[in-house]
Amino acid sequence: MKHVNKPTLAAVAGLVLATSLAVTTANAQIVVRIGPPPPRPVEVIPPPHDGLVWQPGFHRWDGHGYVWVPGHYERPPYPHAHWVEGHWVNHGGGWVWHEGHWAR
Repeated sequence: MKHVNKPTLAAVAGLVLATSLAVTTANAQIVVRIGPPPPRPVEVIPPPHDGLVWQPGFHRWDGHGYVWVPGHYERPPYPHAHWVEGHWVNHGGGWVWHEGHWAR
């Protein structure tokens, strides 16, 4: 059996722990008991450059209340990508945020 030194073992254990925390955090959902306010009416101006896509504003939960995040234009990450808007879903008596994302 090959001997593994303590610094190497500690580095491997740290990597495994960091990876498992990242996966756990990425899958975590916050359930908010108070429903979000309606989206703010916004006049969308034409994009400043060709090829940009409007990402609408939304209300995010900051742990104490809803905070408005204004919309903005963004360049798609790959050809033919379209923006799927983030949205709140009423789920089991609480509200869960589903992040916006790029899709084909």
